[in-house]
Amino acid sequence: MKIVIAGAGDVGTYLAKMLSKENHTIIVLDEQAEKIKALETNYDILSVTGSPLSLEDLREAQVTSADLFVAVTPQDSTNITACLLATNLGAKKTLARTDKQEYLLPKNSEFFKSIGVDSLIFPEMLAAREISDALKKGWVRQYIELSDGALTVIAAKIHKNAPICGLALKDAFRGNNIVRTVVVRRGENTLVPSGNDLILDGDIVYFITTKDGIDEVRQKSGKENIHINEVMFMGASRVCIKAIEGLPSSMSCKVIEKDIDKANRLLGLTDRALVINGDGRDIALLKEEEISSYDAFVALTGNSETNILACLMAKSYGVRRTIAEVENFDYIAMAENLDIGAIINKKIITASHIYQMILGGNSTVNCLTFADVEVVELTAGEKSSICKAPLMELRLPSNMTIGGVIRDGQGIVAVGSTHIKPGDKVIVFCGIENIDKIKKLFK
Repeated sequence: MKIVIAGAGDVGTYLAKMLSKENHTIIVLDEQAEKIKALETNYDILSVTGSPLSLEDLREAQVTSADLFVAVTPQDSTNITACLLATNLGAKKTLARTDKQEYLLPKNSEFFKSIGVDSLIFPEMLAAREISDALKKGWVRQYIELSDGALTVIAAKIHKNAPICGLALKDAFRGNNIVRTVVVRRGENTLVPSGNDLILDGDIVYFITTKDGIDEVRQKSGKENIHINEVMFMGASRVCIKAIEGLPSSMSCKVIEKDIDKANRLLGLTDRALVINGDGRDIALLKEEEISSYDAFVALTGNSETNILACLMAKSYGVRRTIAEVENFDYIAMAENLDIGAIINKKIITASHIYQMILGGNSTVNCLTFADVEVVELTAGEKSSICKAPLMELRLPSNMTIGGVIRDGQGIVAVGSTHIKPGDKVIVFCGIENIDKIKKLFK
């Protein structure tokens, strides 16, 4: 595919880097030459210095023959106008980043499609949903529901007290056909393991399971079921506002924000939270606000280091569930080594949704925060080679595994004897560089 990305900010740069690993032609358009030249030097990417609102610059970026045009500049109006122009120049599909929730309403989405914007994406809303999910399941590192919960992917960090620590994967859930271990993150390495591999202290392990297996995953991972009733947020960002809106009414929220204008803005947008004007790094303030009485602490300032340190401080005062927004990729591994809890990264979340446009309408993709692996949901066709034989008899690409199947709305955890049928939704775990190979098995 030929993919043109307008905007070389954090999201655009991350997308370009990730997509360059696949067999795609990637062209990045931005007005700041130094940003895109650095990308072109280090990755298999073409760069064009120019404006996404210029017809001449769009033509130079080869939008006229683009399969996908992605506009992810900071300005809504620029992104929407650029998509309109790209469609009229010949781009087959377009996607625009927005920060206006009202644009995502079904009636408005149809309007935008009619003028040439095929899809809209709101990274802050996606991040807020992940935070809401993370607060509902207080013991997990990542929680992904597939097909309305028919199957669920759960990440948990394993410590030496966990019942499955030291066991081979084939023995961890022996006799249980509703849980399977699919990916292990060990230090800096991501493993798609075999049944003989051991689960070790410090591993972040990804499981796939049906609803009936979730509690067994929790127990064997050595986790307690944390009931979260009171949440303290640090940073009145847009992500914070959307996260609070998505929480059940039974949860009470307090927000600490040092910028008085942002604090007042939050007060005007929601009545769900008590807002405190102050610095969340101030230990005296945290004590005064009785931080030790809270079930969860969520750090959402614009500074990754601040968020990590704040979560460490909250844990030191006995808060059992901490969540940090970490947008700097260099800090994600460090944050995990410090065991701060769940990590939110808007770029990773946004990439998941944009991959879906690349794969097509019958596919979805979720990126795993702690592992260099994607969760790809593909539908088997009538003549798909994936349906020819049970999984144990198929020659599947290396560094991939099929975790489960959704058939007639029911989740099935895959084993060697599983035989995929046409129409099945199949859950595949693989590196992004293997997605094109895997797609061929489903044609």
